[in-house]
Amino acid sequence: MQRTSVPVYSLAERDRRWNLARSFMEAEGLDGLVVFGEGDAGPAPFAFDNWFTNDRPGVLLVFPRDRTPTALVPIPTFLFDHREAVHRGDELWLAAHDLRLGRQSHQLVQALKDLGLGNGSIGVMGLDPYLPAHPEGRIPYPFWDTVLNRLPGADFRNVGHAFARLMMALSDEEIAVVRHAARVGDAMAEAMVATAAPGVSEADVFAAAMATAYRHGTLAPHLHFCSGPAPSASGQPTWGYRPQAPRILREGDLIATEIFSNFGGRQTQHQAAIAIGQVHPMIEHVARIANECYAAGLATLRAGATFGEVSEAMLAPAEAAGAWFRGPQIHGLNPYGAFSRIPGGLVQAEGGDLYPIAAPRPATLADMTLEPGMSFAFEPSCGIGDHLVTLGGTVLVGEDEPVELSPLTAELLRAG
Repeated sequence: MQRTSVPVYSLAERDRRWNLARSFMEAEGLDGLVVFGEGDAGPAPFAFDNWFTNDRPGVLLVFPRDRTPTALVPIPTFLFDHREAVHRGDELWLAAHDLRLGRQSHQLVQALKDLGLGNGSIGVMGLDPYLPAHPEGRIPYPFWDTVLNRLPGADFRNVGHAFARLMMALSDEEIAVVRHAARVGDAMAEAMVATAAPGVSEADVFAAAMATAYRHGTLAPHLHFCSGPAPSASGQPTWGYRPQAPRILREGDLIATEIFSNFGGRQTQHQAAIAIGQVHPMIEHVARIANECYAAGLATLRAGATFGEVSEAMLAPAEAAGAWFRGPQIHGLNPYGAFSRIPGGLVQAEGGDLYPIAAPRPATLADMTLEPGMSFAFEPSCGIGDHLVTLGGTVLVGEDEPVELSPLTAELLRAG
């Protein structure tokens, strides 16, 4: 990856987002918004707050319809970060007087009263399900119970899903940021391909990817990483949470990884499947079917189509082959929310019958009409018997045709 100029957000982008929020509040009859944010939460954080602030995630935001937002920060280091940015001359979206220290329930109650929202109609982001990590919402019960008891006159409404749909159609400035994230993600995949070989530790391949992200000025949270002759796992490498040595790669292995390239509050995902030498013929077979699913998604992802139509198209080739699936074939990005249908059963590999059978999961936001600028993670998987391959990358809905941001990982990669 050649070093290019790094995209930044302008104050015009801030105004676009805030005006979008104000128009939403007016249309929904809301006096304000409460936006819950979590901080360093891995690859799928609930970080709607960052969309409003363009700043360190993990604040509790109160946005009255007729004022600028107020950010309730959890610890003083958030204030130090803001002060340092001011001294460096960064163009910040919130001023020092827009910040409050403390984001406990009683402090939110006080902020709402101070801002004239104690008896208002308030939209809340954080109570709705947010897959995959928060199927029943993100706000803790004791926190929210206190808020409800102390503000009996307020009318709180869940608006997370409705507002997420407005956020999904990215602006030109956001698309530039997502394109940059995709370039970094591809560079991470290329670094793994260049490092992987028989006799090399998994840790060395993992480190090559992460070092590449850091060198290009972004903080990828981690990788999902698994290797072996027929890997099926998807998550952090086992040596990250269990005391054991990283596995040494062998001829015929497949490395299955999922790259999360986070930059500027936007994310791309890259499903890098890397063959080391001559892999099992069934791996080659299921990789071809997974690529057919990817191509079916490209043929269907058009403005005016529904998310459900695209997700069903991406399931069809693998379902026709009698495959099993590790996860969704496609899901929304920036933010998450839309997930394709996942057939039940999941694992047909040897030993899979020893585990609980997963029930079928319907698609979420299947009726959502696609618009130019929406971003999606294409991650079609195909499993037959013991062998599974997941491919794909990030794709945008274009004005006329889909825009592939990371076609590198749409096919089986080959090390060495």
